Amino acid sequence: MIRIKNTWIEITEAPLSVAAAYEFVVDETCGAVDLFVGTVRNQFEGKAVAALEYHGYAEMGEKVLQTLAERAFQQWNLGKIAIHHRLGLLHLTDISVVIAVSSPHRAESFEACRFIIEEIKKDVPIWKKEHFAEGEAAWKYTNPT
Repeated sequence: MIRIKNTWIEITEAPLSVAAAYEFVVDETCGAVDLFVGTVRNQFEGKAVAALEYHGYAEMGEKVLQTLAERAFQQWNLGKIAIHHRLGLLHLTDISVVIAVSSPHRAESFEACRFIIEEIKKDVPIWKKEHFAEGEAAWKYTNPT
């Protein structure tokens, strides 16, 4: 976990809390909080999904997430950022990623939140294994959308 005054980055096997991320970023100087919550869905490319399994190198992944947060702070006028990603076996509707961004105005928080999730999908060393309902499984180097 990396927790600096305006940034909270965490990759963990523990269940994620939307409320905790929100409470961290909400700030009296900011009039907007944008939240992205990724959850496990029941299908992928036409196949029924039973569960997802995420593996990754948490320490390195957290450093990449911190760099993404720093890039977001450079591009937009933001208050705080929380980026949390879960590892391990997740079942349908479980939360896999939470991104919370606060800013004085809504446009910045929306744009920064979108930027962060798109960059996570490109850069963070987390691998996803789709467990299909029919018993087969497939690995992907990608993150939840």
